[in-house]
Parts: sequence; structure tokens; C-alpha cells
Amino acid sequence: MKKLLFLLISCASFAQNNPNPGYWQQHVDYKMEVNMDVKKFQYKGKQEIVYTNNSPDTLHKVFYHLYNNAFQPGSEMDARLQAISDPDKRMVKTFKKEGKDVKESRISTLKPNEIGYLNIANFKQDGVVAITKVVGTILEVTLAKPILPKQKTTLSLDFDGQVPLQIRRSGRLSEEGVALSMTQWYPKLCEYDFEGWHANPYIAREFHGVWGNFDVKITIDKAYTIGGTGYLQNKNEIGHGYQDAGVQVVYPKKTKTLTWHFYAPNVHDFAWGADNEFIHDMILGPNNVELHFLYKNKKENLENWKKMQPKTAELLAYFNENVGQYPYKQYSVIQGGDGGMEYGMCTLITGNRAFGSLVGVTAHEMAHSWFQFVLATNETKHEWMDEGFTSYISNLAMNKVLPPKKPENPFEDAYNNYIYLAKSGKEQPLSTHADRYDLNMAYGISAYSKGEVFLVQLGYLIGQENLNKTIKRFYNEYKFTHPTPNDIKRVAEKVSGANLDWYLLDWTLTTNTIDYSIKEVSEANAANTKVVFERKGRMPMPLDVMVEYTDGTKEFFYIPNTLMRWEKPNPYAGIKGNVLKGWDWAYPTFTFEIAKPKDKIKSITIDPENMMADVNKEDNIFTKK
Repeated sequence: MKKLLFLLISCASFAQNNPNPGYWQQHVDYKMEVNMDVKKFQYKGKQEIVYTNNSPDTLHKVFYHLYNNAFQPGSEMDARLQAISDPDKRMVKTFKKEGKDVKESRISTLKPNEIGYLNIANFKQDGVVAITKVVGTILEVTLAKPILPKQKTTLSLDFDGQVPLQIRRSGRLSEEGVALSMTQWYPKLCEYDFEGWHANPYIAREFHGVWGNFDVKITIDKAYTIGGTGYLQNKNEIGHGYQDAGVQVVYPKKTKTLTWHFYAPNVHDFAWGADNEFIHDMILGPNNVELHFLYKNKKENLENWKKMQPKTAELLAYFNENVGQYPYKQYSVIQGGDGGMEYGMCTLITGNRAFGSLVGVTAHEMAHSWFQFVLATNETKHEWMDEGFTSYISNLAMNKVLPPKKPENPFEDAYNNYIYLAKSGKEQPLSTHADRYDLNMAYGISAYSKGEVFLVQLGYLIGQENLNKTIKRFYNEYKFTHPTPNDIKRVAEKVSGANLDWYLLDWTLTTNTIDYSIKEVSEANAANTKVVFERKGRMPMPLDVMVEYTDGTKEFFYIPNTLMRWEKPNPYAGIKGNVLKGWDWAYPTFTFEIAKPKDKIKSITIDPENMMADVNKEDNIFTKK
């Protein structure tokens, strides 16, 4: 109990530790008791939450997410699947009709005993009945009395749910046979922040939640093993591999169910997975963090899941060192779901994978514990921050824990994907709401690849050392809060001294592209060479230019972007560096001279490290003929 109290105090001390003047965030404490019928895949529960209104506003309504309701024929998620031209392959059936491939929404054919639902009854505020209305996946509540600023209220309800067939993230009987992937399964209070309510319908995209503590009791068939968010409070009663060393758990003969009691301090979601064939392993990672692994007892699984466990500890160490310390004492990797998805203190991943793929998906989802679960961005609006930043750090981590046979650029795919999208004519700004992308392809490349390039290219702008410091400072200053895009920009500015508003604007609020070229290389006179660069794209950048001479020597030229009001130190030790005058955006060309005759120049290269996302790199190099 003392250990748990320490964890509560240490986590709570970070709450609202956001440096922005006037920052506030709401707080909610959940208590839930749930009974699961594993034969019918139905559950009943009671929920009581204490909601603290830390805002300066008086609240007359509150809203809840009822995610399960998306898995019903005719839902908004079903309609979106049928309308979008490239639906998620996991969510559709493909068959031949009149010689053509036809895609059919899997939700549209669900039977009544296969759908998901979450029904709410007996809603009360401080013991008084409140008016409720269900609109798709949102519960609208007109409060019995307003919640004044800095006041608390208790909201209670009963819920009755059915777990849908596994279609997207949550569900029953996954493709790999996992019984229960219990994500987005409970009535979840919507976030209210400085922008107002975020009561977004669920159409298979991302999430945003309220920070708080979860006290959850789950009663289920005693044969089932659970892994999920939080610390198990009654492990010596439960057993299933959680009990203390040397403790033998014996259940009374009449026991048919067990009640699992979890407590999760300072998180913004609660997920769990369960199966009656789960193997449960546990190892200690860095800082004595318990790393739990729950996976199906299948021959094809065993070797890879065993080998993956020490790699998970290595991943935790890498993220601790390069982002910041993991603040909890538990993390679980659970087989389930339909791919990989992050949750508080755990992830659900598909498990029938090659070893490299298994480690890779674990690396990505585990990295989300820093980027989205401690740095809790609103991923419905800023999905590129959590997915892109996670891709950046997890790709670096994979290079460390499973180094490739040949050295490679871990960001090459991200750049190639982004450039493909930029040239396709189908790109939308990163400021697009996650639900509003015309194509799943455009969403995926934008969130993951363009978001990743944002960080890599930031390192090009301010230098890798400054980028590393920016990531660590961002984590330290904004953990356990809801940071925004402006926050990462301001941290980078404070660390480096550069002005970066133009970068955030062009990269995230527009589809402006970077496109520079070497327009002319000619003799200025017998001793000097004139070089003319051209800016073809709308987005301005500083330029790194490397000149190689015929005698094998090299010289570095840096052309500042005047919008930055800053100059990057020479990143090439041992190579002579020159800082030229700045290039203002309004001028389409830039001319300078090299103090060597043209016949002495072997090559001129813009961005020799390929860190700038120039959409046409073919004209970035001049080579002596």
C-alpha cells in the first residue's frame, strides 16, 4: 500500500505541470465494477466518477463516448466505410460480382448477437436524475445542476454492453483467436479543454481523454487471464502468474469466477485483454518496471514471444534515455486487437508475426507511452504529433535493438512516402481533423510519415543536438498534460534560439512543398565560379550546400533562411564552413560565388545528408562533366 501511495503522489505531482500561463485541465476519477459473460460476450457494469471542473467555465452539459455503438449497421463508422474509396482492409469483405472486386463493410452485415452496443441507464448527478440522450456514439447529458468552476460533482450510471465481433481495435474472437480485446469498452467522459468540448463521433480514428485515476473491478470466468491498464491489487487472490513468488493460489471448488481489481493512477484511458489460453510471463525491466507478456498458447507463437521479451526491456531503456523516464512501474504487451494500438500502461498487438515484426510493432506501440499517453496530445486533431513522433523514436530504437545487417537511413521510407503523397495531388494539410481525410492513404502517410519527417527535418534546421535536447525538454515540461503543436515549436525555439513559426505554419497548416534546384553554375571570372540556386516550391528553407573539389577536398556553405533569424553551426567537423548572407523568401533565386575556377569543382550538392524533404531531388546536384 505504501508503494502504491508513493506512485500516486509521484504521478500526481506532475499533473497540470504545464508551463503555459493560465493552463488548466479537467480531472476525473473512475470507479467501475463489471461482470463479463464470456459465453454471450455481454457485460453489465456500474460506473461512478468524480469530475473536477478545473476550467474557468460553468458546465451545463457533459458528454460521454459510447464507442461500442459504432459497430452497428447504419452507424457513422459503417457509413464512412461505404463512402470512402479506400476503406481499411480489416473492416471490409472483398468478393467478386459480375467480374469486379466489390468491397462490403463488415459492420453492415453484423447480426444482432454480433454487433456492439453500450446502453446507459439510471444516470444521476449527485444522486439526482439527469436527462440523457444518445446520438450515435455520443451520450449527451443535461446536468441536474451546473458544475461551477473549481467544483466537483459525482456522476453515476449503469451500463449494459455487448462486445462486437473483432472489426477494428476492440472486439471478440480476433483473427488470431483472442477472446476479448476490451478497448474503448466503457462509457468514457469526453474531454473539455480551452477549445471546448471534444465530443467527436467514433468512425475508427483516434482518441482524446481526460486525465484521472481508474479503480476497476472485473468479474470474469476463472479460466480467463487478464492483462491491461493499471496495477493488479489482489494478485495473491487471482494467481494466473501475477502472485508473489512462492505463493500458491488455490481456488475454492465452487469458484466459477474471479474478480480482478486494477488501479491505474493518472492515466486517460483503461484497456484490457482476456483469454482462457493466455500464457503470462513477466520480467523486470529498467528501474524495476514489471514487463508483462500475455499471448496465446500456440506453438507458432512461443519462440518469438519469448525472444521478444528482453528486447522489450532494451526498448524501455532506449526510450528512457532518449525521451525521459517511464513514470509507471508496469507495462503489458497483450496479444489481441487487429494490428497494434496503444493504451495506458499497455498495448494490444497481433502476435502471429515474424520476430522482427513482433519487436517492431512492440517498439512502436510502446513508444506511444511517451508520445500520446504521457504527452497526451489531442490525436483527433493533431494525429501527426503522436504517430509521427512515435515513428521517429521507435525507428531509432529499432536500429539500436535490432540493427540491420547494412547501415541504413531509418527515415528513408518516411521521406519517400511523404514525397509520393505530395506529388499525388491528394495531400491535405496536417491540420486536417483525423476523420476528415478524403483517403485512408492520405491520412496514414500524413500522420505517420509527414509527422515523422517534421522531427527529422527539425534536426536539419536546428542541428541534431538541439533536436535531442528539444525532445527531452518537451517531455519533461509537458508530461501528464495535453500539449499542442505550438508547444513543441516553442520548446525547439527556446532550446535553439531560432524562430520557427514559419516552419510549423508551412509544414502543418499548408501543403506547400520544398523544392530547390541548382539553376546555373558558370565562370564568374578566371578565379571564381558563380552559382545560382532557384526556389521552385512555396516553402522556404535554409540550405546546406557541400562543394567537392577535384583535388578531393570539400567546403561547406550554409545559406540561412532569414525567417529563422538564426544560423546553424557547421555540422561537418574537419570541413571548412562558410555562412553566406540570408535568402529572403520573396526572392526566387540566390546567387553566390565560390573562390575556385569552375574546372576545379567536382560537384555541388544541396542537402548532402538528404534531411530536407525536397520533392524533386534530381536537380539538387551539379556534377562536373
